[in-house]
Amino acid sequence: MKYLVLVGDGMADEARPELDGRTPLQYARTPHMDLVAAGGELGLVRTVPEGYPPGSDVANLAVLGYDPRRYYTGRAPLEAVSMGIGLEEADVAFRCNLVTLSEAGRYEDREMVDYCAGEISSGEARQLIEHLDAQLGSDELRFYPGISYRHLLVWRGGPADTALIPPHDIPGRVVKDYLPAGAGAEVLGGLMTESSKLLPAHPVNRERRARGLREANSIWFWGQGRRPALPPFYDRYRLAGAVISAVDLVKGIGLCAGLDRIEVEGATGNIHTNFRGKAEAALAALADGLDFVLIHVEAPDEASHQGDLATKIRAIEEIDRQVLGEVLYGLKELGPFRVMVLPDHPTLLRTRTHSADPVPFASMRDGRLKRRSGPTFDEVCAARSGLFVPFGHELMARFVGP
Repeated sequence: MKYLVLVGDGMADEARPELDGRTPLQYARTPHMDLVAAGGELGLVRTVPEGYPPGSDVANLAVLGYDPRRYYTGRAPLEAVSMGIGLEEADVAFRCNLVTLSEAGRYEDREMVDYCAGEISSGEARQLIEHLDAQLGSDELRFYPGISYRHLLVWRGGPADTALIPPHDIPGRVVKDYLPAGAGAEVLGGLMTESSKLLPAHPVNRERRARGLREANSIWFWGQGRRPALPPFYDRYRLAGAVISAVDLVKGIGLCAGLDRIEVEGATGNIHTNFRGKAEAALAALADGLDFVLIHVEAPDEASHQGDLATKIRAIEEIDRQVLGEVLYGLKELGPFRVMVLPDHPTLLRTRTHSADPVPFASMRDGRLKRRSGPTFDEVCAARSGLFVPFGHELMARFVGP
């Protein structure tokens, strides 16, 4: 038996007036997701436990079968694992976004213009982060470049309980009320302020201004935590597997769980990602002997954070056509299989951030791979099904069980 899970990050949403009261999932053309929903099991699952932040870190832990209430230690340390950064027991890793702030005088009076600095390229970002490490780094504080706007700060012996707000939660807002608070706030806030003095003069930002692009004129910390410890996925489910994703967070969760990491050329984490390449890589891995693959696609989430309805719909349709369509066609050649598709969490276009609401899921066995009328894959049909899984980490056992 081969098992494949497809996670469309942030696909779930609310009804939109521009779509005549439909959600993007209802509006988008998704014949392959609908095929799974009509031919298998359809329901709702709560991937974010009550009281936990509705992020991809918490939600994807649950999707892979790990109870966040037991295993969640923060987002950044999971990314550190993927980036090959060794964390000592006392180290705290912080996500370090490159962001675009408005040009008001005082730092605290500026607005959050863009949490991803115009989706800055990894090459440009590396130069900026290395510059900050040279100017602001120390034996205690080190900056590590990642992908696009996503980077890390590791604070040797730092605090893990600083109150920090993700930048994608405050689009267009003055940052004064969202700056670091509590233990370590003075150090982290100082680094953010100093970065806003150093970054604008860097050649990378001068070039971006000349090209009419948003400059990365500050850093922003959030998602901190200490090194996690997950029991191996194989020990829990007796399945050898891998994850495919463009983002270090999901790759880090997979590595912590003992899963392989499969890199796909052209996987970007946005609408310009190599959709089909992810499906092809998953099929190749399953054909080569793996039992389980999780494909994670970030594009709908990024579109929601930008408030871009058209791109979110396009991302959902590309996931259906180029990823799920290819997977369903290819799996038929490999023998018996099961497929499950779901978002990790909703990402609402209205608020441009995550929600902790339950998400739809659909799973199907290959014997039911026949086109038929029935429910479609969306929030409304999933709610009408009457099936509700209250603890997201229990869904994996339901999927791979007898």
